[in-house]
Amino acid sequence: MDTYNHWVIEQDEQHIIWLGFDRSDSSVNSINNAVLDELNAVIQSLEQQTAIKGLILYAAKEKGFVAGADVKSFSQFKQAEEAVAFLQKGQMVFSRLEALSVPTLAMIDGFCMGGGLELALACTYRIGTDEAHTRLGLPEVLLGIHPGWGGTVRLPQLMGGFQALTQMILTGRTLSARQAKKLGVLDEVVPSRQLKRAARHFIETKPPKRQPSFWQSLTNQLWLRALLAPLVRFNVAKKVKKAHYPAPFAMIELWEKENGTGARAYEREVESVKHLFSETPTAANLIRAFLLRERMKSFAKEASFKANHVHVIGAGTMGGDIAAWCAFKGIRVTLQDQSLEKIAPAMARAHKLFSKKLKAKHLVQAAMDRLIADVDGHGISRADVIIEAVFEKLSIKQPLIKQIEQKALSHAIIATNTSSIPLEQISEVMDNPKRLVGIHYFNPVAQMELVEVVSSDNTATEVKEKACSFVGQISKLPLPVKSSPGFLVNRVLMPYLMECMMLVDEGVSKESIDKAACDFGMFMGPVELADTVGIDVCLAVAENLTQYYGGSIPEALRAQVASGKLGRKSGEGFYKYKNGKPIKSKVDTEKTHQDIAARLIFRMINESGACLREGVVADGDLLDGAMIFATGFAPFRGGPIAYAKSLGESLKTKAQALEQAHGARFKLDEYFNH
Repeated sequence: MDTYNHWVIEQDEQHIIWLGFDRSDSSVNSINNAVLDELNAVIQSLEQQTAIKGLILYAAKEKGFVAGADVKSFSQFKQAEEAVAFLQKGQMVFSRLEALSVPTLAMIDGFCMGGGLELALACTYRIGTDEAHTRLGLPEVLLGIHPGWGGTVRLPQLMGGFQALTQMILTGRTLSARQAKKLGVLDEVVPSRQLKRAARHFIETKPPKRQPSFWQSLTNQLWLRALLAPLVRFNVAKKVKKAHYPAPFAMIELWEKENGTGARAYEREVESVKHLFSETPTAANLIRAFLLRERMKSFAKEASFKANHVHVIGAGTMGGDIAAWCAFKGIRVTLQDQSLEKIAPAMARAHKLFSKKLKAKHLVQAAMDRLIADVDGHGISRADVIIEAVFEKLSIKQPLIKQIEQKALSHAIIATNTSSIPLEQISEVMDNPKRLVGIHYFNPVAQMELVEVVSSDNTATEVKEKACSFVGQISKLPLPVKSSPGFLVNRVLMPYLMECMMLVDEGVSKESIDKAACDFGMFMGPVELADTVGIDVCLAVAENLTQYYGGSIPEALRAQVASGKLGRKSGEGFYKYKNGKPIKSKVDTEKTHQDIAARLIFRMINESGACLREGVVADGDLLDGAMIFATGFAPFRGGPIAYAKSLGESLKTKAQALEQAHGARFKLDEYFNH
């Protein structure tokens, strides 16, 4: 047998070829040009052999099957033609695999995503393990494109077009192995110990290929596609705008108008991806966001620290939810507050989270058993990570941190969840200020991916790296930032929220403000965001930041807090809430102020520039990632800095117009003059 860099090939006594994928230059199996070239050579060699009975594809790495196409390589294509050539090569190689005269099987243990699933779809059979880590999906729509290696053709043939679109391609959702079998993507699901035996059985017995049910097969017919496509398009349009996210709409059109078989179907698939890749900025920005997520994940790998016990002090909304999330991720947690009565609401919210996420009663109970009320704070002296999440006042935090330092284990991380107080001030009372690090979560904890890991000039590098590792351990994205008032996210976000409150003071309806922001592409409008964060929290942060950066606090914010209407957590803020959702009046779009979005976004852009100029975060890419993952900044626009760059020279013109109309707060930061 020939030797290859990325493939391991063996032939057993039954003349079955076992082809293992082991990309030599990466810890993860992803497909690039070199991988495709070698796979093509392998298939070409097999075409010449007459004695073999079948081919079994598997991952030779310990984790995962195939993660998909190499997104980093794809992002580096300068010309659309390069992307087209890459897609056409993948289609050619997979079609060649499909055309082999012997049965082929994908033996899947672990993640099987995107191009990896398209590779598996080109095989005669697919089997997977029943392990939790075995997941299958076509997440390309989340990158602003759709499958381009035959997935839009083969998957509808396997499970019916309507089901292929609505259950997988348009959603980007991943399936467990059992879900995948139920939908017809997998032929069989078996325990890990039986995987090889089952694979060999399929090759030897050659059972009939999976086919969609009669009713599902009808959705591949032109007349029914013509009826169903408008319905699918309508449902997608309720969730995303075509101008913002064109990929799902392009996929629907492809399915509606094309036959789904033959050479033309593959050609149109490539043409559609080419258009999405080259003629709209969405794909480039979403791919960039994906790579930024991977970059942030890498910060968690700089240390090997793992926490077995976390102690959280403060059972309010933030502290309680931090504790619940850590328990959900399998860590023993002690939660401290002044009384059991103050801890009880946090325990109730935790039970609700576990029930939603884990569903099975025994798993929910196991998670609850890991979360322990600890009024007396016994957990401080036993924990690997201690997080204070008490009220945002220096006079409260300092004595608490001093107490923690005296009791904590020598290796333990001592962390504050402060949202705006510089670490240098908090650590003034410590014997060893090198131990203090900021681990700053965002509300709601269970939903927000990003966690700021804040270090002062005093914080030891080892402590920062251990904190990043812990954040990765609980499946969050760690972002190292410099200690300064507000750090990064809150500092950039606060001018945005203050401008929102100024608009409220001016008499602009809260619904109009939120609609303008959402039309721009924000995940949530700023009024609703303030309600979600907690209006009292917004006021506390605003008061803190104005001490350092100047400015004034709009009356609307103070009045809301004075009235006790603190947002979602109190049942009413700027909006009233029903079943956790805001009650909003309809907005007359014709009366919506045209410059609302510009005022909001330019405040954010300006503060972003100031943060980069001061070195609060390493670079503009990380800043953009932070605002996307922590605030829901429109990901298809790439983040505040990327959006500012996209405006080119008009950035200065627009800023000058806003400055003349609304004041000096819109004067463009010096950073943008470089």
